[in-house]
Amino acid sequence: MWRFTAAAVDASVPQARHAVRDLLARQGVPASDDTVQALLLIVSELVTNAVRHAALLSPTLAVEVAVGPEWVRVSVEDEHPYRPSALETDHGRTGGRGLLLVREITRESGGVCDVEHTASGGKVIWAALPLKHPGFV
Repeated sequence: MWRFTAAAVDASVPQARHAVRDLLARQGVPASDDTVQALLLIVSELVTNAVRHAALLSPTLAVEVAVGPEWVRVSVEDEHPYRPSALETDHGRTGGRGLLLVREITRESGGVCDVEHTASGGKVIWAALPLKHPGFV
């Protein structure tokens, strides 16, 4: 498992994405290019949500990557107590669909995602994707 903290600011979004990409490559995680791209998009969306919606109560956030024999899990934790839910698609809005995107990417990849409360009163949003897509041998 690997974890780092960052300030809840816009610059942390690309930093988190690059850090996760570099970690997966450095550790030789046997993930397909599609899985890596899905994970990076999920990290971008989750960090963006923490920056936009939790920064007032949580000036820092934590990104965690855990790798098992058959899966890789990414999570973003903040200290804001609000447990978000995926919003219905509103085609007139330009934002507010990050969690819908995370859920759809996770589902299409054969993975799972959820939101959990932390012991400190904040939340962690995570997604776990299989290293081998269920449709491939």
